[in-house]
Amino acid sequence: MKNEKSEQIVTRIRAALKPWKDKITEKRMFGGYCFLYNGKMCVGETKFRLMVRVPGVYMNDILKEPHVGPMDFTGRPLKEFIFVAEPGYDTEEKLQRFVEYGIAHAKSKTEG
Repeated sequence: MKNEKSEQIVTRIRAALKPWKDKITEKRMFGGYCFLYNGKMCVGETKFRLMVRVPGVYMNDILKEPHVGPMDFTGRPLKEFIFVAEPGYDTEEKLQRFVEYGIAHAKSKTEG
């Protein structure tokens, strides 16, 4: 990890993922640090933002929330990916909610 703040965010994500720890792997991706559930990216950190995969049925509503935006590296938003700025995950409850969106997305891809 390149920075103490990033490490703190990743540590918080790890703690939020404990209920699924047996199915979680970690990997450097998207210029940051990602967590995969059964091999499917679910949540991560890059440049102090959360990266979260969100089931498509929630995308329209979640993109209307403060501190949430489409994940865009190339000029086009990635499908079912969002960025969340720090104020959007500044409590453990807020972070847990986004982690659970990521788990729900990964489960939909790996468990039907």
